[in-house]
Amino acid sequence: MVDAARALTGTVDVLVCNHARSGGDGSILDMTPEVLDAFWQTNTRSTIQLTQRFAAQFRPPAGGTRPGERPARTGPADPARAPKVVWMTSGQLHGPMRGEVAYAASKAALAGVTATVAAELLDLGIVLNTVNPGPVNTGYLDPATTDRPLAELEALRAATPFGRWGEPADPARLIGWLVGPAGSWVVGQVLTTDGGLGLR
Repeated sequence: MVDAARALTGTVDVLVCNHARSGGDGSILDMTPEVLDAFWQTNTRSTIQLTQRFAAQFRPPAGGTRPGERPARTGPADPARAPKVVWMTSGQLHGPMRGEVAYAASKAALAGVTATVAAELLDLGIVLNTVNPGPVNTGYLDPATTDRPLAELEALRAATPFGRWGEPADPARLIGWLVGPAGSWVVGQVLTTDGGLGLR
């Protein structure tokens, strides 16, 4: 995917990992290796490996460093011009996500490793942050497409502070700010933009 994008643009300067596997999950009593692996592969492993491939564009030529060693910094970096990476997590840090153990675990891993990966990417001049957008309806919360009980969904929606699900434009505003010059001094953070859902 990165190679295809670079064939069009020459370089890729912003990576937003906005993909996710959600639904078909279960409680702790329902977990199987297959279910856990499926969520891990889609939500966690692919995000880490896509970030690795993105970062490889900016890696200096190999020359004497061993795994885990930092490349030598050549001078001060300009954060406003730095390549940017944004990961997406979920609200598992703000309360339980019953019936979504595999999903919550896979997204919690990204939130948990954000600081570590951000520190390593800074050595390459890349800025990473993670965003928790809360429940954003990209179609999976529509009555015709959801795998969740409709009465439960309606009760959850009504209990949100603004009485509605998030829309894609809601977290997109934060992401746009983070990858632009104004947000370039924010690094290695897990930021929540959920319309106050965590306050209810």
